[in-house]
Amino acid sequence: MNITLLQTDLYWHDPVANRAMLEERIFTLPEPTDLIVLPEMFTTGFTMDARAVAEPMNLTTFRWLRQMAAQTGAVVTGSYVVRENNGFYNRLIWMQPDGVYDVYDKRHLFRMAGEDGVYTAGTQRIVKEWKGWRICPLVCYDLRFPVWSRNVNEPAQEYAYDLLLYVANWPAARRNAWNVLLQARAIENLSYVAGVNRVGHDSNQHNYTGDSALIDFKGDVLFRHSDTEVTHQQTLSLTDLRTFRAHFPAHLDADQFTIHQS
Repeated sequence: MNITLLQTDLYWHDPVANRAMLEERIFTLPEPTDLIVLPEMFTTGFTMDARAVAEPMNLTTFRWLRQMAAQTGAVVTGSYVVRENNGFYNRLIWMQPDGVYDVYDKRHLFRMAGEDGVYTAGTQRIVKEWKGWRICPLVCYDLRFPVWSRNVNEPAQEYAYDLLLYVANWPAARRNAWNVLLQARAIENLSYVAGVNRVGHDSNQHNYTGDSALIDFKGDVLFRHSDTEVTHQQTLSLTDLRTFRAHFPAHLDADQFTIHQS
């Protein structure tokens, strides 16, 4: 699978400018790709002013994602602010080239910024099949909670996914946690992990250093880029992943338990 990571600065509360900027970068990719990953809240930056920027489903950004996927032949994914049923969601859209889509609402809302008081938390994780891969997309603060990203289908004790994605607006003040936890999630889940973060400053004076990365199933860093915008494409090997898992089946010793929703 060829995966494309778009690490970029974002225009504050300006969906038109952000979509135009990302569209230009998508249409100038140097080679075809299977999966394009955008940052968290890619139309606005990480904002608590949901009422000012939220869109209903099937409106401008949703249709833009559908167009980008159709024209590139790739899945395009990232999160933006959605208004639905009188609530607001930090919602990741998984958009396929044929227009088939799925959604993941961020489960762990960042209380230190008041996100839990503005947005409604998701309750269901998704795992998508694409080009023979099983892919689990999550959002930013989810990275800190290993149970939610656990890579075991119980009770069969089988792998749930092959690639774990995190889209983020993760600030520079906690960049060490971002870097360490991406590697930890890869090691403990015997999975590739991709993290896509933004760079620049937002209107709340938070600084972002990016550190978007690709980590392999052994925890080795295949790619990491800091401080500046970058478009990175890389081909991942499902054969290498399966070979390593066959020789190191640690998932068979995983503890069994169930998550109870409150």
